[in-house]
Amino acid sequence: MSMQSEAAPSLAARLPFFYGWVIIAVAFVTVALSVTARTAFSLVFPPIVEEFGWDRGLAAGAFSFGFLVSAVLSPIVGRLMDRRGPRFVIEAGVLVMAAGLLGATQIASPWQLYATLGVLVGAGANCMSFSVQSQYLPNWFVRRRAMAIGLAFSGVGVGAITLLPWMQSVIQHDGWRASCWMLGVMTLVVLLPLNWIVRKRPQDLGLQPDGGNGTAGPAARTIRIVDAAWAGTLWTTARAVRTARFWWIAVAFFSGGFVWYAVQVHQTKYLIEVGFSPMQSAWALGLVAMVGVPGQIALGALSDRIGREIVWAITNAGFAICYAALLGLQSGPSEVLLYVMVLSQGLLGYALTSVMGAVVVEIFEGPHFGSIFGLVMVALLAGGAVGPWLTGVIHDRTGSYQIAFILAIVLCAVGAFAIWRASPGKVRRVAGRA
Repeated sequence: MSMQSEAAPSLAARLPFFYGWVIIAVAFVTVALSVTARTAFSLVFPPIVEEFGWDRGLAAGAFSFGFLVSAVLSPIVGRLMDRRGPRFVIEAGVLVMAAGLLGATQIASPWQLYATLGVLVGAGANCMSFSVQSQYLPNWFVRRRAMAIGLAFSGVGVGAITLLPWMQSVIQHDGWRASCWMLGVMTLVVLLPLNWIVRKRPQDLGLQPDGGNGTAGPAARTIRIVDAAWAGTLWTTARAVRTARFWWIAVAFFSGGFVWYAVQVHQTKYLIEVGFSPMQSAWALGLVAMVGVPGQIALGALSDRIGREIVWAITNAGFAICYAALLGLQSGPSEVLLYVMVLSQGLLGYALTSVMGAVVVEIFEGPHFGSIFGLVMVALLAGGAVGPWLTGVIHDRTGSYQIAFILAIVLCAVGAFAIWRASPGKVRRVAGRA
């Protein structure tokens, strides 16, 4: 063991606060940049379509293709998390995403769009954002698990409200290529050194979850178990996929990915078409993520008290209201409906990320959790791929988003029902009900 690794436990233990909050802070910044970089596709989408004259379905397909590649790689990423830990995976993601953003400045044909803003940015962001963060952040907290994860993921809102309007301004003055270049450089300079201090679990630094002592952690976990036989099973991916719970989670994750990313990719273009200005549309996209900050924290904390199933249903209701408001905007711009769309999508819908890691870990907790979660994320990424692509295709075929938005509302109901069927609360109670 090196002198550096020997010093790490004593340094972490001497801090006047639990080192887990340092991990949360690093995750906050990491998701702020990585998710914003992926969300920024919605801003560069209109000028790319205008510059090259490509069909909307073809251009939006780059985002979807990146998600498909991420879905294929997700089980591999999960195994790497189990074997190499988050620092290795996240740092690799930083390099891959930065390469995609910088390489996007040379786009001249569709395959280059797919390779850079699609595959490299999509796969790189996947190694840094919700999927990977949800695989190790639950290790650091038990009693306040979803609240802590919600706090980390609220970085998405701060990143969006600060970076997206700035990127739109750069696009208007210097072009979309300049915005990609600046964001790529920022990713390297900020995230590469910052994630060097990340560790997979508190035990790696001689600590316990929630900052407790050596005996508090296991006791706190024991009283939460409802189904002792299920919780006592050594879950591998092979065992997990043979359970109905795994497939209900997969259905819920697919539906969540579909409704989330379909609106995220097409929202800006749609708002411009119904009469809002490009800057208003960019601010709306950023505002969605900003109001997601209190939503992710509050609903994450609420799920620690009342259960994951109820909060998951609330998030899906938020997305359903969002799509209903978008349907209402077909008749023309309305500030009231715009704010309903923003608040329901961000304040309620975005809180889905606060509970998705907790849902899976409370059902399949164990040494192979990373591999299982990576496999479950295939469903979410598949939904994230199909949603934007199918929404674009439906628009190209019908000249309207109406059918796509109605389909999304139906999937909101499907996703809520699926998590009730998975029932994480019947395996482990949340702290508020223990």
